[in-house]
Amino acid sequence: MIDARFTGGPEAALHLRGSGAAPAAVVLAGPRARVRADVVAEGETWAATLPLRAARWGGPELPLPTGVYEIRTDDDGAGIHPADVPVVVLGRLRAGIEDGRVVIGPPVDLAFETAEARQALEARYVSQRAPLENAVFFESFYGRNAGDNPRAIDRELHRVAPGVTRYWSVVDASIDVPPGAVAVIENTPEWWRARGVARLLVVNDWLRRRFVRRPGQVVLQTWHGTPLKRLALHRPGFDPRRTLAVLRESRRWDVLLAQNPYGARVLGRAYAFRRRPIWVEGYPRTDALSGRAASEDRRLAARRSLGIDTDARVLLYAPTWRDDRQTLVDFLDLPALARAADAVVLVRGHSRTLLPGADERGTRVLDVTGHPDLAALQLASDALITDYSSVMFDYSVTGKPMYFFAPDLEHYRGELRGFYFDLAENAPGPVVSTQDDLVGALAEGPERYAQRFGERYDRWRKRFNDRDDGRSAERVVARILDRGFVSRD
Repeated sequence: MIDARFTGGPEAALHLRGSGAAPAAVVLAGPRARVRADVVAEGETWAATLPLRAARWGGPELPLPTGVYEIRTDDDGAGIHPADVPVVVLGRLRAGIEDGRVVIGPPVDLAFETAEARQALEARYVSQRAPLENAVFFESFYGRNAGDNPRAIDRELHRVAPGVTRYWSVVDASIDVPPGAVAVIENTPEWWRARGVARLLVVNDWLRRRFVRRPGQVVLQTWHGTPLKRLALHRPGFDPRRTLAVLRESRRWDVLLAQNPYGARVLGRAYAFRRRPIWVEGYPRTDALSGRAASEDRRLAARRSLGIDTDARVLLYAPTWRDDRQTLVDFLDLPALARAADAVVLVRGHSRTLLPGADERGTRVLDVTGHPDLAALQLASDALITDYSSVMFDYSVTGKPMYFFAPDLEHYRGELRGFYFDLAENAPGPVVSTQDDLVGALAEGPERYAQRFGERYDRWRKRFNDRDDGRSAERVVARILDRGFVSRD
């Protein structure tokens, strides 16, 4: 029999006590994080204390991400199944044991998760009359991270207008928000309040839950990539409910940010965003990839934070999500790719695969789907492997090679989603459909790559990266302040 109990506070932990032969260690293994603890033998019993927090990629120790965790005797050892423990809030997370597995969740009182409580919170949000604050409500990918264009705007806004309050919407306390920002956890009274009193909302995807614009509130939609794949009103097939949802959503936005003129045209039409401003200023998230920001020191620092040797070959694999599956595509044997290319493979899944999926594992394979800073990953890498992801329009700022692994090209183009332009004819790198062909392309070397794709790469950058000059966030924040969306003081 194994007893389990939780303790809360800043040092929240799971304490285990068992009898019989003691394992050397125990591991709490979840889909996106794991922690390990040594076992202390005490006669015929043993004990272990597992912290409910972890530090990843050189960042701070934070509560474990939401998910279901197994208790094992080692990384891949036998399972340990203690008796159930009721769910309890332990400071910055909540935890319980159900059917022998540890269930971690956000620090939201279960009383707020009933239908009645949610309706009451929404009603209070709709009816609140508190004056607007000189504050910004940031949200990136539905609160699943604190990154992308909103994070880059946050950094610049904090630099030039430090008096502005910066709220960050997050799904739980495992999300590393920028220094000085205030994390507000979804579905809490604090989250609803911040959303209602901020003068400016900066988001990169649809606004979740009920949204009611208060007089004086402004929504800046930064979106999350120049589109190759068709979206919104342009998706295959006519669905009146989808059309209505798209139109309702785009009417919530006051300003739309585009990376380039092409993106402005496509996004404006796909979302019927008419007679309202579209700012074509490059993407703030690419600023770190240009000029002095993209320094050798920062590249090495990014590698150190990931635990990668400075002289290793690093490939960033960043496929997009698929409408017909929730998790990362499994077209590549990643450990085999790492061996064949003699490289470390960084795996960056789409944000939509973050919650339903689990970290990829293997020798010289590092899953960075939850990493808060995509630009750092791009700087740390030597080349990109993608398929139809908008990361291709950012990575070209670096000038480094890109490879397009697209075994389902015809299905994706013809049935699943469709493209705005022909990828095979325009891609600034080889488009391949088998792992062997990908390995062969990677083996050709930079000189051969430049000979084959140099002119096409230059045309691509002129078309898509003309405004990605390292000062996009500066221009966007200047426009925010000039228009009085928030004030410096």
